[in-house]
Amino acid sequence: MRLRRTLVMLATALAGALVAPSVASAAPVTPFIIGGGTVSSAPWAAAVFSNGSFTCSGTIIAARWVLTARHCVSGTMSVRVGSVNRTSGGVTSGVSASYARYDLALLNLSTSISTSYMPLSSSYPPVNSTNSIYGWGMTCYSGCSASTTLKTATVQVTSTNVTDAYGGRAIRSTRVNGNAWRGDSGGPQVYNGAQVGVASTADGVSIQNYGSVAYNRSWITSVSGV
Repeated sequence: MRLRRTLVMLATALAGALVAPSVASAAPVTPFIIGGGTVSSAPWAAAVFSNGSFTCSGTIIAARWVLTARHCVSGTMSVRVGSVNRTSGGVTSGVSASYARYDLALLNLSTSISTSYMPLSSSYPPVNSTNSIYGWGMTCYSGCSASTTLKTATVQVTSTNVTDAYGGRAIRSTRVNGNAWRGDSGGPQVYNGAQVGVASTADGVSIQNYGSVAYNRSWITSVSGV
């Protein structure tokens, strides 16, 4: 996943989307959470792979549907669901089709997976609210690889009216005890137990923009039935 560097790049073109370092090659890397802590259980978590290499984070929202970022989708896609370790455990599935709107993507899984699915919000989180973000992204600004264990951090919402990497409405937040970076793309931002955003762009220091679930809610329903 390619979380684009917000402060430096968004002023010019759609730059540096959150992308975590591939384990196997020099493929695009996705941003990791810097700071925060690790997660012991996340049945809704989905590690997203392109051509066999880890590329992004995501969430499973129904038996055959994973929500991630549009900029994560390329090549032959697959997912590992339900394990906090992106390299083992859980259940794996291929992807039979993908659908995109702005910087959100829905992956239609080849096999049905039974687990606890991530609830989706139909409203924006309040400005100044404290939210949680999740992902397998890098754990430092440079020189780190993707985290093997799913991480989480706390952020504070500063706006619900900015744009994601493809011009859709997004939620901007700033670091409280951690921030998103390469490898966290496609991962969720959660408020009151429901997903409000999908990781799109970040500066790797404090600021991150998450594509709004509420803004795309009717599209998600029309494609996936969720």
